[in-house]
Amino acid sequence: MKVYITADIEGVTGAAHWDETDKKNPDYGEFREQMTAEVAAACEGALSAGATEIWVKDAHWTGRNIIPSKLPREVRLVREWSGHPFSMMQELDETFQAVLMIGYHSRAGSSASPLAHTMTGNVIYVKINDQYASEFSIAAYTAALVRVPVVFVSGDAGICQEAEAFIPGLGTVAVKHGVGSSTVNIHPHLAVERIRTGVEAALKGDVSRCHVPMPDHFAVELRYKNHADAYHVSFFPAVSLKEPHTVQFKADDCFEVLRFFSFAFV
Repeated sequence: MKVYITADIEGVTGAAHWDETDKKNPDYGEFREQMTAEVAAACEGALSAGATEIWVKDAHWTGRNIIPSKLPREVRLVREWSGHPFSMMQELDETFQAVLMIGYHSRAGSSASPLAHTMTGNVIYVKINDQYASEFSIAAYTAALVRVPVVFVSGDAGICQEAEAFIPGLGTVAVKHGVGSSTVNIHPHLAVERIRTGVEAALKGDVSRCHVPMPDHFAVELRYKNHADAYHVSFFPAVSLKEPHTVQFKADDCFEVLRFFSFAFV
């Protein structure tokens, strides 16, 4: 079994402030360690479930956060960014049997986490087919494009609830929940333990239940904090400026949406 893991940092237990997610700040080191520990736990759970090959995409900011030496030997780690439209799912293809998402977080516009955002801090919200979109849902549609089921998500309670509604049957582990500008977190060791056992259970279950249905058409709407960003993005083909801060994009092909996002998340 070949398993793909995409990992972020804002959804790991304990993280509550942007300083803790930024390489330039002294607080970052502790949460880099926790991100690594939660990813390693997911890898161990996958191996226990029978995985023979695991690819991990370090998908937070610089793409250089996970400590490679602390991952199992079976792992191939994708660091930094190639520029491919798959972005947080770089190198995913039809040869994988399952996708896991670790350390994911609530969407831009959500009150479920003080670290809520979608891809960039410059957008107020992203909508796909009139539904608010998150990094989870964008990644899930990417998985659907290559017909790989998304079987497990860990992160804040808000993103776990969204994932359960989006893909009934997938496994989740909520390691914290947000209250205003704070987070209420489970112990780091408990998070690692629950992720390990949750991943193993998800991969030993019926992963075919976790395929993401692909819409026939995509209507995308982005609202930016800065009207100049919307103006700039409005020059991308097939994009229209709905109002000063908001652009719309329509396509029948999911890959075209991902191509647009690679340009639009300025």
